Amino acid sequence: MHFGMFMEFETRKDRTQTQSFQDSFALVEAADAWGLDGVWLGEMHFNPARSVLGAPIVVASSIATRTKQLRVGMAVQVLPLNNPLRIAEEAATVDQISGGRFDFGIGRSGAPRAYDIYGVPYAESQERFLEALQVILEAWKGQPFSHRGKYYQFDNASVSPLPYQQPHPPIRMAATTEETFPRVGAMGLPVFVGLRGMNIPELRGSLQNYRKAWQEAGHAGSGNVFLRVPIYAGLTEQGAIDEPRESVLYYFARQAGLTRSAVGRAGTEPADRRQSRAERLATLSYEEILHTKVAFGTAASLRERLGQLQEELGLDGVVAELNSGGLLTHEQVQRSLHILTHEVMPAFK
Repeated sequence: MHFGMFMEFETRKDRTQTQSFQDSFALVEAADAWGLDGVWLGEMHFNPARSVLGAPIVVASSIATRTKQLRVGMAVQVLPLNNPLRIAEEAATVDQISGGRFDFGIGRSGAPRAYDIYGVPYAESQERFLEALQVILEAWKGQPFSHRGKYYQFDNASVSPLPYQQPHPPIRMAATTEETFPRVGAMGLPVFVGLRGMNIPELRGSLQNYRKAWQEAGHAGSGNVFLRVPIYAGLTEQGAIDEPRESVLYYFARQAGLTRSAVGRAGTEPADRRQSRAERLATLSYEEILHTKVAFGTAASLRERLGQLQEELGLDGVVAELNSGGLLTHEQVQRSLHILTHEVMPAFK
């Protein structure tokens, strides 16, 4: 099973932006030394109080030169916010620099705020996403081509460089709403999933729909699923519960606000369902969070918890959010990563 970590390059009140980069790169270098499989980068625009990761593809390039074996992926590149030819060139460049250690995670984001600031209508995000992906895949074939679509038009384009991995880097698509899962399955793409907006039975049902659509479309196998989930590894069971409490409660309160802010926006899921999800997130107790949304514990209990999730959801990988909410110290996060890589991950290899 793949073990990775999701990173936002979070900012802290007592740290400068420069220190935020330094702390995050130190964690990346530790992950590479300790044998973690991959690091996955968010795309975080216009939110300086939360993150310095406004240009994740640039950061991915830096990680590629700092590491020896760690894979570096996008989680996710928001395709409608940039020209697809530019994305194709930049992603291929990172793939070349890394020697084929790049994973191309894609999505359109469930938060319209960045679209508003960039001046891209969120109502167009689904169509823009699909057209952009079509352009990128065509560009990576290495032949000059022209395109006349609804949002992008050009003649005789030939991008350089081409990807190191052929025909292209592995592509993985995020799914957060029940309508998206069968769409990703029909496309034959590996999927990113999470427990922020769904509980485990809901996610299990959505994954059944993903795999059914995958097989009905005639793709080989039954799909590939990575679960992004908050993980905290403690030295004691009580410490593993108490230490991340403030940060993860803040995380779900923030997520409730983000979900609520987009209720009724064109291009999002039905308003009543989104409002209901926001209310559930806002009223979660810490006990509910521990049982349904996260994996916190000692190495022994994490091995058990992740094994249960792997069996119940049919997981091919876990992507750990090691600092959900961004309030844990650098030392706490690094210690959690050490336990995860040295005492948990080997049981799944």
